[in-house]
Amino acid sequence: MSNEELELLLLKHAEGISSQKSLAKEIGFSVGKVNYILKALVDKGFIKAEIFLNAQNKRKYSYLLTDDGLKEKVTLTKKFITRKKAEYEELQRDLEMMCNTDFSR
Repeated sequence: MSNEELELLLLKHAEGISSQKSLAKEIGFSVGKVNYILKALVDKGFIKAEIFLNAQNKRKYSYLLTDDGLKEKVTLTKKFITRKKAEYEELQRDLEMMCNTDFSR
């Protein structure tokens, strides 16, 4: 998975993140990778991280998608769909060539 795809995945999940650990487990990446990408998205201004204290007095973050983050999410989604469509069309061409090839030689 490319960094763009991972960024898109985190932008999609941004406002529902209960913890980086649970998100990492859900999407199948390490907590360190999720933390690294989240920090980059915060630095780019796509996500706003707000600190709050939970009932057990531990620091936690609430992640909010910014207007720029929403725009980036749309842009990355369009790129992803375009790339996947091109991959699909290439696979279709390969399949057609295989079906039209005479293997009896």
